Amino acid sequence: MSRKAPLKAVFFDRDGVLNLDHGYVCEPERLDWIEGAREAVARLNAAGVKVLVVTNQSGVARGYFTEAQVDLFHAALQAGLAEVGGRIDAFYVAPHHEDAVDERYRHPDHPDRKPNPGMILRGLSEWALAPEETVLVGDKGSDVEAARRAGVEGLRFPGGDLLAFLRQSLGERFPATGLGGGARDR
Repeated sequence: MSRKAPLKAVFFDRDGVLNLDHGYVCEPERLDWIEGAREAVARLNAAGVKVLVVTNQSGVARGYFTEAQVDLFHAALQAGLAEVGGRIDAFYVAPHHEDAVDERYRHPDHPDRKPNPGMILRGLSEWALAPEETVLVGDKGSDVEAARRAGVEGLRFPGGDLLAFLRQSLGERFPATGLGGGARDR
């Protein structure tokens, strides 16, 4: 079996992977972190691995919230990550849906909306990444399918502790250190 390329970036779905999915979440006060998510991101950052978020946000198309509100939620994610020394390097958002109330977001099958690979392909291009240097972590079949279409390994997160899941799923590709030791670094 051939050895896998060193990990240079991880694409994460947002809702259900980094934060709890309460259904159309965009209010910062409704941000509830998935266990181990902030520590996992900080560990990846400390090891020089890029962290990129690819998220369908059809709530924009459906008129539930605006792109500006999505940006505010992402700012809250960044603030929460900064508390543990982490950050997200880029957010890729697909606000489209075939039933959009706003014509700007109406599309029958937008190339960015997962399971289409548009956001992943853009991330690969903008960060000069090869697919074999990346993985995508999502909680739905559409996330894993988008990864497959982009030529990227897709991991389906079943819930629970994201840090433990990444350690187990990525094995030696997951950074062994990064948070300065202690109980959280075991």
